[in-house]
Amino acid sequence: MSKLVIVESPSKAKTIQKYLGDGYEVIASMGHVRDLPKARLCVDVKDNFKPKYSIIKGKEKLVKELKEAAAHSDGVLLATDPDREGEAISWHLAYILGLDEHAQDRVTFNEITKTGVKEGMSNPREIDLDLVNAQQARRILDRLVGYTLSPFLAKTIRRGLSAGRVQSVAVRMVVDREEEIRAFVPQEYWSIDAKLTAPPSKAVFAAAFYGDENGEIKIGSKEESDKLFAELEQEEFLVSAVKKGKKNRSPAPPFITSTLQQEASRKLGFQARRTMKAAQELYEGVEIKGQGSMGLITYMRTDSLRISEDAIREATEYIETRWGGKYLPSKPRHFKSRANAQDGHEAIRPASIAITPEAVKDSLTADQYKLYKLIWERFIACQMANCVLNTTQATISAGKYIFKASGFNVAFEGFTALYEESKDEEEKAGKDLPPLEEGMKLKVKDLKGNQHFTQPPPRFTEASLIKTLEENGIGRPSTYAATISTITSREYVIREGKAFKPTELGEVITKLMKERFPKIVNVKFTAQVEDELDSVQRGDEEWVETLRRFYDDFDKTVQAAKKDMDGVKIRLKEDETDVICEKCGRNMVVKVGRYGKFLACPGYPECKNIKKIVNDTGAACPKCGGKIIERKSKKGRVFYGCSEYPKCDFVSWDPPSKEKCPVCGKTLLQKKSKDKTLYCVTPDCSFEGKKPADTEE
Repeated sequence: MSKLVIVESPSKAKTIQKYLGDGYEVIASMGHVRDLPKARLCVDVKDNFKPKYSIIKGKEKLVKELKEAAAHSDGVLLATDPDREGEAISWHLAYILGLDEHAQDRVTFNEITKTGVKEGMSNPREIDLDLVNAQQARRILDRLVGYTLSPFLAKTIRRGLSAGRVQSVAVRMVVDREEEIRAFVPQEYWSIDAKLTAPPSKAVFAAAFYGDENGEIKIGSKEESDKLFAELEQEEFLVSAVKKGKKNRSPAPPFITSTLQQEASRKLGFQARRTMKAAQELYEGVEIKGQGSMGLITYMRTDSLRISEDAIREATEYIETRWGGKYLPSKPRHFKSRANAQDGHEAIRPASIAITPEAVKDSLTADQYKLYKLIWERFIACQMANCVLNTTQATISAGKYIFKASGFNVAFEGFTALYEESKDEEEKAGKDLPPLEEGMKLKVKDLKGNQHFTQPPPRFTEASLIKTLEENGIGRPSTYAATISTITSREYVIREGKAFKPTELGEVITKLMKERFPKIVNVKFTAQVEDELDSVQRGDEEWVETLRRFYDDFDKTVQAAKKDMDGVKIRLKEDETDVICEKCGRNMVVKVGRYGKFLACPGYPECKNIKKIVNDTGAACPKCGGKIIERKSKKGRVFYGCSEYPKCDFVSWDPPSKEKCPVCGKTLLQKKSKDKTLYCVTPDCSFEGKKPADTEE
């Protein structure tokens, strides 16, 4: 007989089985096996919020296999992920398998390496019931909010809507920012900018008008700018002061979950869900050529900046070997986590510094390689010396007026030899000034007054929204990917480039929530709930009392809203279409049913006409001349087909373009590859393809 080890995923099971060898059987639970059923609330509010769990539909066979394996084993070890969800999965597994929840059968792995697995197996413990109760409280809280508010929104606005503690606040943030942008009134201001040289140097450098000896002068109009400009044109430009100095730039700390999502968004263009998928794979284990399956990073759901001394020592040795001792700081760097961070895990780092990104590139997918490289470089850089800049600040006089110029050059590259952190708003690249000395006469190459207007705050990007959620204590970093996926899939917000913009639906829901459920979309209140859940996790609060404090007030608010809004139906402009009902002549509206959106006559029940929503591409079918329309496969993948189907069987995964074939005149299709080549599908056509007109030079 062997010991049974239960983990969450097959890839993790495969990696751990390799390290444990004979005497152990490692099986995956495939995530949660028991949960609150979807169809009903399944929380008995009157009986201390008792949850009514059941085996997740479709997992009955797996549970049976787990029970059989446990019965024929020499003991069971629960090795699910080392966080709230993982602890809850172990607790549910213990219940299903009839294990003692106080037995020393819970093991956790910070990294799926030989050392990490050995350490975890050597330190079994009891299931942490505080951690489990914190997860239960969150799960029940979210169920109460979602299953109470979603029917209210469906009745008041339309079917298929949902609300939630974190998602509703995230939507509110996007909506509030849009309202700020709309309300913003641009203010005019002017700058006077000079392009100068310092003979004998021919290098041109920039200086900006500052004011006079009494201080800064703001230029608010063209008239003010022209008046100053006329005076300055007559003046001689002289260097009145030069200040030289040094500036140290420190490296960013290693990644935690939220900063990994932010940086992957900025640097790689990854959405949070894509980042977490690749990170999960790197943690659980990938097949490395010649070495088998191994985990490449530490656990990726963490908000702690703690680093093990072994990892710091390994990084130090690598830096000294590759770049030399001058690239090391005077002492190893340790970073302080924020006040409410959970310190159960280290920061996200490579499991082994020796495994460089290039060494495993051929074994990784493109996403895995890009993310591993980002994590590896960020961690190495955090243990490198500061970047040192030589700075120069010059004060330039033009009669009684003052201009200022600044520049820098790199005295020592330090950590920037490897990695630099991205910013939401990229800083303008600076450059060095030519040699300047006090009293030096300067030559004016150009002097110009420039009009500017103050800019509204930018829309949130995925990176800046995650940053704002974290700074305000909303949700947990591990939930941000799911939150963003929900608010975009529900079409409460849409992406315009990298930015989020609220839809009319998102704005209407937010307005209704602000009026009827102000606490649910209140940032401070939501953060307070998160703090209380953390208190449950620490064992400082009883989870039932935490739920009761929230629910009593929430239930009163819900009952009042239902009474006040009874019979009220909010209609959205975006639901109106220009499609005419052929039966009664009214403009048809978008409805949401069990199988998605469709068009319906607003004259129901007098007129019951409905039809499918057809997305016409505006292109003609190259086979029969009919319309090419957008369709979806059973798996939700978009493809394009002829509206005359089944008479015409034209289909394509590639979208039609607006351009016609120069040879046969039929619609050209566009490949989804990077070059977006246009090609013709007409048989025997001699056209060989080309780039779209808007990309040709």
